[in-house]
Amino acid sequence: MIKGSCLCGQVSYRIAGKVGDIVHCHCSTCRKAHGAAFSSVAAVADADFQLEGAEQLNQFESSPGKHRYFCRQCGTQIYAKRENTSHIILRLGSLDDDPCSQEAMHIWLSDKACWYELHTSLPEHQAFP
Repeated sequence: MIKGSCLCGQVSYRIAGKVGDIVHCHCSTCRKAHGAAFSSVAAVADADFQLEGAEQLNQFESSPGKHRYFCRQCGTQIYAKRENTSHIILRLGSLDDDPCSQEAMHIWLSDKACWYELHTSLPEHQAFP
């Protein structure tokens, strides 16, 4: 069982299954939502994601059909959900445990902030592959 939570502890979750490959997203929406150079995410099947404190979550539709869920108390991004999918997009910064997943790629480098250089051997994509 993999666990995670928000900064204030009002929202927590457990993952009963596999956490997908890790993707680092450099799009401007992720940068602004997280206040960071990029966001590290992974897919988790809806059926494997057990959320506690859902009433403490707020959400924002950041692009058509994609909702970002975050703690209304401390602002921690927990996950995103695209309409008509069977998985959530877990925000790995909210993990308390090792996801036992591997980094797979960097995406949306066409939107990458200009104030840092990327030094990695992972595949790099200018958009979502």
